[in-house]
Amino acid sequence: MKILLVITGLGMGGAEHVVVNMADELLKKGYEVKIVYLTGSALVLPKNNNIEVIPLNITSAKSFVTSYFKLRNIVKCFKPDVIHSHMVHANILTRCLRLSLKVKKIISTSHSNNEGGKARMLAYRITDKLADISTNVSEDAVNESIRRGAVAKGRMISIPNGIDTETFCFSDEARSKIRAELKVDSKKVLLAVGRLTEAKDYPNLLNAIKLLKKQRTDFKLFIVGDGPLKRGLENKLEELSLKEHVELLGLRNDIPALMSAADLFVLSSAWEGFGLVAAEAMACERLVVATDCGGVAQVISPYGVLVKPMDSVSLSNAMNNSMNISSDESARIGSLSRSHIISNYSLIKNIESYERLYNSPNV
Repeated sequence: MKILLVITGLGMGGAEHVVVNMADELLKKGYEVKIVYLTGSALVLPKNNNIEVIPLNITSAKSFVTSYFKLRNIVKCFKPDVIHSHMVHANILTRCLRLSLKVKKIISTSHSNNEGGKARMLAYRITDKLADISTNVSEDAVNESIRRGAVAKGRMISIPNGIDTETFCFSDEARSKIRAELKVDSKKVLLAVGRLTEAKDYPNLLNAIKLLKKQRTDFKLFIVGDGPLKRGLENKLEELSLKEHVELLGLRNDIPALMSAADLFVLSSAWEGFGLVAAEAMACERLVVATDCGGVAQVISPYGVLVKPMDSVSLSNAMNNSMNISSDESARIGSLSRSHIISNYSLIKNIESYERLYNSPNV
């Protein structure tokens, strides 16, 4: 069976990692796989070099039209049994192929409970019937898509993201190495990972750190990621006098090692579809404090700590309480967290769920 994975971009985001991991696993299982991405640079790639990764190089509305025909030609040559698209722009572009080309099966996957404003929801609704089925990464995200009119009830199902638990696992060696690199000595290490965008609500996290600093000083927060709000966050660090306690690490390719080095993982998002990084941290046996948005509660319960979104006081208190947990209790929770992720959110389970859709005669 031939699978064409189409995604908006291959930057350092959760959905991007999900797609390249899917490609690797599908190839292992005997599928023929290609990846097409619409725009930007390919910062995340599959491990297997035999998977062809094709850019469409969309930079404007005009190139969007040109890229439509380029994608159409790719499909005509490759003749995929399934086109599986990811994220809003790829979903819309892929669905439109059916306006001029016979396509066996199209599956559209969203990765958030907030994929944009009314125009995007209208585009989803108008093109809904051009897809065979749509999926999203949590029940909450599915319900939100239905509520906003992007899709009719019964036309979207929940398939949680899958975690590569062989890659995301605790390592004593990595912990020692990274903590030495970061020069944290015996301090508590807090870690946040994600693009520097409005969705991740890092101002909320920095405000919480300002409050936490009044209660204790034995910690340092490291934020991994890049994005359009970087300059604003740098300015806020100055404004709140937090440079001693917070460091922006930029893009990193050693996230599992950084998670092993951390004592507490923090997700401060205003909205999420799934909360992939929180699940990855749990796979690394880390304590997790996260905002209760999107599908995060579904993923981290009962072992992570949930707080209200955009509530810096609650976030600060939860971080403080988590740092006060004994090392023995932390290890116990970490072990249970990893087992929870393996049992419910492994990459294998995710692939099996999609295989059922790929092979179903009713989809």
